[in-house]
Amino acid sequence: MFGQRLRLARKRAGLSLRALAERMDPQVTAQAISKYEAGRMMPSSAVLVGLGEALDVSLDFLMSNRIDVLDGLEFRKDSGTSSRDRARAEAVLIDNLERYLTIEEVIGIPPAGNRFEHCRCDCVATEAEIDERADRLREAWDLGMNPVPSLCALLEEKGIKVVEADLPERISGLACRAMRQGMVVADAVVVSTRTTVERKRFTLAHELAHKIIKSTGNPGITLERAMDRFAGAFLVPGRDLLEKVGARRRRVTYYEIARLKHAYGVSAAAMLVRLGQVGVLRASAVRRAFATFARGWLTTEPEPMGDEQGFGAFERPQRFRRLVWRAVGEELISPVRGAALLGESLEVVEWQVSGPPAAHSI
Repeated sequence: MFGQRLRLARKRAGLSLRALAERMDPQVTAQAISKYEAGRMMPSSAVLVGLGEALDVSLDFLMSNRIDVLDGLEFRKDSGTSSRDRARAEAVLIDNLERYLTIEEVIGIPPAGNRFEHCRCDCVATEAEIDERADRLREAWDLGMNPVPSLCALLEEKGIKVVEADLPERISGLACRAMRQGMVVADAVVVSTRTTVERKRFTLAHELAHKIIKSTGNPGITLERAMDRFAGAFLVPGRDLLEKVGARRRRVTYYEIARLKHAYGVSAAAMLVRLGQVGVLRASAVRRAFATFARGWLTTEPEPMGDEQGFGAFERPQRFRRLVWRAVGEELISPVRGAALLGESLEVVEWQVSGPPAAHSI
């Protein structure tokens, strides 16, 4: 386990074995580091500290055994994403998940296990079947056809650990199952803090799709395309959209698209694509729109949602913070430990524990 963590941390730093050896204090050879990574030798305590400092990771990260492996790791990324970026994202995910599992262990919450086995689909063959899977999941979760107010809250309610983190620029999200001793200890989804509210919601729905659909049986539908289709169908149910705008329209105005994107919490581009998918617009009309007035929508969001308005006010993970504050309040952990888990200063945590000075006299 230590060897795997060391290799991941080294890849995250973008260092070769020789480059890491040159950074080390105390000195150690590249051959020795190779043996550490292969599990053929363990470093001394002084070398262990030196490795942590050289790689800018905590000893907890290097030595923890709460997660053995990330199974089914799926990235939502640009085509130019490097192996270093993927390793950095993986390390960020492991660090956040282990803090999450730590606080659950302190409070006495058992591992969630695999909560999606009963609704997982091995294969889809058509786009209509993908839409049907999204509708069936909405029905199973008793969501009706209304817009989902918060994807973060919904996924956390269903047992998925949602993490918002500073991911590399080319990665907007990832999903996986964290395993320990052959058992699922967490289903996880990570979204980037850099992304817009619209993109965040679509990324969360896209990563949810990876937990529902395993593969496609149609060479014309790639897995990522299927995930995007599921995300659009889950966020914007076809039946509801048709009731709002009508079927077989020659044109849908910019005004309507802007209102619809804010109603469902998706990007204008995603809404335009969805109008084509459900048959409101012909495929040729959608292509023409992206070639003309909607050309810039893939890079610049028109009428963007504010971070503190509408969906933006609710679209952030809450459960981990609630658990940490619960543990601090019940004195299961110290404010110092709480500050470390939250990544905040002790001063801020102590203020949140006791409240403002005026509250002390209550």
